Amino acid sequence: MVKLIKESSFWIAILVTFICAMAGTLLANLPYFSIIGALVIALVLGMLVQVSPKVVESSKKGTGFISNKFLRLGIILLGFKLNLIALANAGVKTILLAIIIVTLTIWGVYSLARKFGVDSDLAILVASGTGICGAAAVMGISPQIQVPEDRQEQKREDEVMAIAVVAILGTVFTFIEIGLKPLLHLTPTQFGVMAGGSLHEIAHAVATGGSGGPVSLDTAIITKLSRVLLLAPAALIIGFWHRHRMNKVGDEDHGVKGKLPIPWFMAGFVLASVVGTFLPLGANVLDLLVKLAYIFLGMAMAALGMSVNFKVILKRGGAPFSAAIIGSVVLLAFTIGAAKMFF
Repeated sequence: MVKLIKESSFWIAILVTFICAMAGTLLANLPYFSIIGALVIALVLGMLVQVSPKVVESSKKGTGFISNKFLRLGIILLGFKLNLIALANAGVKTILLAIIIVTLTIWGVYSLARKFGVDSDLAILVASGTGICGAAAVMGISPQIQVPEDRQEQKREDEVMAIAVVAILGTVFTFIEIGLKPLLHLTPTQFGVMAGGSLHEIAHAVATGGSGGPVSLDTAIITKLSRVLLLAPAALIIGFWHRHRMNKVGDEDHGVKGKLPIPWFMAGFVLASVVGTFLPLGANVLDLLVKLAYIFLGMAMAALGMSVNFKVILKRGGAPFSAAIIGSVVLLAFTIGAAKMFF
């Protein structure tokens, strides 16, 4: 760690990824770009850095550190976005709906992806991103997928692939849901439940819910954050599931020896939400902490984008996209029905 910090690779990576993260944050405030979201924009900007192979090569060691450690720090700080009192006030129905959505979507998309021949690791990342909260969920679940050193490059490719799938589909379904709004005859609350319950990124839920007015926006955010809250338990469950599955086929081939995959940074995520909810930090401080979260996450995404292999992504993209499309359509239909029946 100390040795790495002394290397120029580390500081070049810090500078490049920070620029990408800040640019993503600024662009996400613009019309249309806001639907895509700061994290996905940072990822794309990181990919564009590859036009300069010298920069990528000179920052290679640093990008590995950033995509790992900064990711965890960003997810911990993202916990300050969760107000537990607001979630509790939303009622049992909202929490229960979130649990059903996350559970069934992860199971359904994973099962479909496997039937389509998608590798198990990629399938669970796509399913998690679709079911929980897009790119942040992919990056939160990924540390639980333990692989040996010779498969680390493929793991990074899986992460980028999964993020690309949920980012593209989330954006497409944002426009679809806004277009369907006049046809569905939903109340503002029901429309917000649909948006927060079916869309992938927080940015997608905000953009769609905002099109229905303040009540829809508030409901969309609360419903979406109910799903985000499940990131921690989902990471823990998936970690144990992955370890159990890999042990069945042999530790030596999959490198799962050692300690149990307890995602301690997720405990930080939950603790941050508790602190942000019950301590009088003030709206300005909480806003600053959430902005810092997106900067660190954006840097991790940019670092990931700098290492992506485009040929592999294009070659492997069809099956996971197909599974996620079907899953997203079913999820939308389910949330529309649930919103009309229970809200």
